[in-house]
Amino acid sequence: MTESLTTTANEPAALRHLVGGAWHAGDGAQRESTNPARPDEVVARYRIAGDALLDEAVAAARGAAREWATAGAIARGKVLRKAAGLLAERAESVALLMTREEGKTLPESRAEVELSVETLHYHAGRGRSADGVSYPSGHPDELIRTVRRPLGVVAAITPWNFPLQIPAWKLAPALLCGNTAVWKPASETVAVAAAFAEVLAEAGLPDGVLNLLLGPGELGADLVARPEIDGVTFTGSVPVGRSIQATVLPRGAKVQLELGGHNAAIVLPDVDKGEAAEAIVAGAMSSTGQKCTATRRVIAVGEAYDALVPELVSRVRALVVGEGTEEASRIGPLVSARAREEVTAAVAQAEREGARVLARPEQRPPETGHFVQPTVLEGDTGLTICQEEVFGPVVTLLRADSLEEAVTIANGTRFGLTAAVFTCDERVVRRCVSELDAGLVKVNAPNTGSELHAPFGGLKESSFPAPREQNADTSAEFFTWSKTAYLRTGTPA
Repeated sequence: MTESLTTTANEPAALRHLVGGAWHAGDGAQRESTNPARPDEVVARYRIAGDALLDEAVAAARGAAREWATAGAIARGKVLRKAAGLLAERAESVALLMTREEGKTLPESRAEVELSVETLHYHAGRGRSADGVSYPSGHPDELIRTVRRPLGVVAAITPWNFPLQIPAWKLAPALLCGNTAVWKPASETVAVAAAFAEVLAEAGLPDGVLNLLLGPGELGADLVARPEIDGVTFTGSVPVGRSIQATVLPRGAKVQLELGGHNAAIVLPDVDKGEAAEAIVAGAMSSTGQKCTATRRVIAVGEAYDALVPELVSRVRALVVGEGTEEASRIGPLVSARAREEVTAAVAQAEREGARVLARPEQRPPETGHFVQPTVLEGDTGLTICQEEVFGPVVTLLRADSLEEAVTIANGTRFGLTAAVFTCDERVVRRCVSELDAGLVKVNAPNTGSELHAPFGGLKESSFPAPREQNADTSAEFFTWSKTAYLRTGTPA
């Protein structure tokens, strides 16, 4: 597989599925992934996985579960550490593959690979952490101790916008906790997924511990419906997430969902407007706005509005839109023609509803490719675009007369993933942290980005009331507890 994943644009990768430790050709229709900056360029070809291969993958994961669970956390951590080293060695080729297949700029791809390496190292180190809790007993010779046990077989369904980082978030803790996995990545970024699966396999995962299946969304639905699946971790849209929830919970399996966002940034008059604008543009426009944590609404309080407008306008007008491999590019293409159509349609609807365009880059985007112009709109909370998530580089500027009104506006959607507040007043910070409906609140920083050792997740429709991702103490979707009593000394009476 290695040679096929590092080929040039003239040599598309021929991808296979990883099942039971072997690479298999698919048994379904042929599909392609293409370069969103050059839609005629095929990055990879593959045949989708059908029912037979899905059956084989689930059986392989179930068959490998006991041996992997009993291997011990230290041994499992060593595999993750070796995988981190292998991924670091291939960082540049994987980053280039990511840019070609997903569209983000090469610096953004490099940063994602680096963070994925750190994620593997972090969870590898957890293999030597304390496991379980001890409690006193009413019997003088007895010690009560809780022991973590893996769930069994975990299904991971991951999105295309972070095709390496989010799988690393999910697979590393699941594998460390002793689970086996069947992974269904997004069909837009199958080549990046295959590259990561190859790294994990080469690092020494026993056959069947990780199984990779490539295919459309229906494949993921079939996967989570299998009764052999003990846990599901999913990042994606609200409708799909709720469908998974309805399928999985009735049979008692665990589910972890990270869904959409409609994230607000509140700007107070006391903050430096240039610094706030810099962070807002980064939060709204980086990765072409294709982040569930991206800034979608900017709520300027009082006199902050008029001072913020020219700062935002100048920065957005200077953005360079182009192919991700070009050094000058700051904004790459959207992932697909469908994504471009959805973004342009949402902006057009906003204009029909009364929104005004405040800023777009002075440079026009390339004629070919799935490019759109980053856009700052001025409007009010009645706009559809202020309620429904638009997955692209579009942000709407709103007015508020007071902090209380700004918080009400920020909370006025069905989502609750991230929020940001820009102020120098610590009392305002405390109030916003307490009152904003968001799983992550940033202060004087972009809505996007989080530390891998801190819990990550949302509220309301953005998530599911379950332990968060990333952090060691909150990756509890991947293990369960059992309680065991041990006799210290003596003979039972």
